[in-house]
Amino acid sequence: MKYVDEFRRGDVARGLAARIAEAVQPGRHYRLMEFCGGHTHAIARYGLTGLLPAAVQLIHGPGCPVCVLPIGRIDSAIELALQHGAIVCSYGDCLRVPASNKLSLYKARALGGDVRMVYSTADALQIARDNPARQVVFFAIGFETTTPPTALALKAARAEGLRNFSVFCNHVLTPPAMQHLLAAGDAVQLDGFIGPSHVSTVIGSAPYQAVADAYAKPVVIAGFEPLDVLQSVLMLVERINRGEAGVATQFTRAVTTDGNATARAVVAETLVLRPTFEWRGLGQVPQSALAIHPDYADFDAELRFGLPYRHVPDHRACECAAILRGQKQPQDCKVFGIVCTPDNPLGSCMVSSEGACAAHYHYGRFTAPQEQPA
Repeated sequence: MKYVDEFRRGDVARGLAARIAEAVQPGRHYRLMEFCGGHTHAIARYGLTGLLPAAVQLIHGPGCPVCVLPIGRIDSAIELALQHGAIVCSYGDCLRVPASNKLSLYKARALGGDVRMVYSTADALQIARDNPARQVVFFAIGFETTTPPTALALKAARAEGLRNFSVFCNHVLTPPAMQHLLAAGDAVQLDGFIGPSHVSTVIGSAPYQAVADAYAKPVVIAGFEPLDVLQSVLMLVERINRGEAGVATQFTRAVTTDGNATARAVVAETLVLRPTFEWRGLGQVPQSALAIHPDYADFDAELRFGLPYRHVPDHRACECAAILRGQKQPQDCKVFGIVCTPDNPLGSCMVSSEGACAAHYHYGRFTAPQEQPA
């Protein structure tokens, strides 16, 4: 634990907080959006907002891939299991996301659908090998971080001739969503972004330059530990004071300018940009998601099963959409912690391990933080 504990030292955290307070200019406010659910949970878990001066506001963004997946996409996965009789393989976070008709993938399994939780695309491929008479669909979600495993699964399926395997692709992309937020007329005003770290290990820091240039907003890519986040806040405050936009990397121990060239190449071979894709809370976002490349069309579940996409409105009492846009906090939702809890979620932000509502529930007023920087 040595190299983890070094990034959780309370004395260093308090020192960084003091430097941030010194850097804040009188009468100025700094609205910084963390674009990753991992950062949201680190901020809540370690009580980082309590260390920051009032002038620095951390705003949650749409950085949870399970949270931004619209209900219609969950409905399609349920349709695969209940109407097409496919074995649907999904990561665990997706199983309990509420869908239409009070269903979820977990409840679809109770109704007889063959829905299985997997830890990797390799698990889904093995299920296809073990069940040659059944259609097996991998429900692929996630930001750029999880696209390479999906790409490798497609290549493996074609190489092995696994005709009973396909992918329902719902991968979404980070920089286009950032641009969409800044371009929206009713969006919350932002001064800078705490950029995602795992995503950036794949795509590098370069893709954020277009966001910084177009809207003159700084982006600092941060690691997930509390000292990473605080140092990134300091870097953002200093850049804002100087009037600098551009992209900087705090998480230099893992992120480079160009990212992982091998991972990017396999993704480019197997996946292509969609013209547009619906995000929960953001609506239709141009060129913000990936689909199966035409060369791999035989493994595209949307084509194989003729899945139409239907827009489905969110639960009327749920404020997930506004929370994902940064316009509201979880505690602003009237059902938060009362009707909507991790055991009875009304929206995806309370389900996912990266969701803002789940973070505030577990580390906020309902449960005391389990761990603070020492």
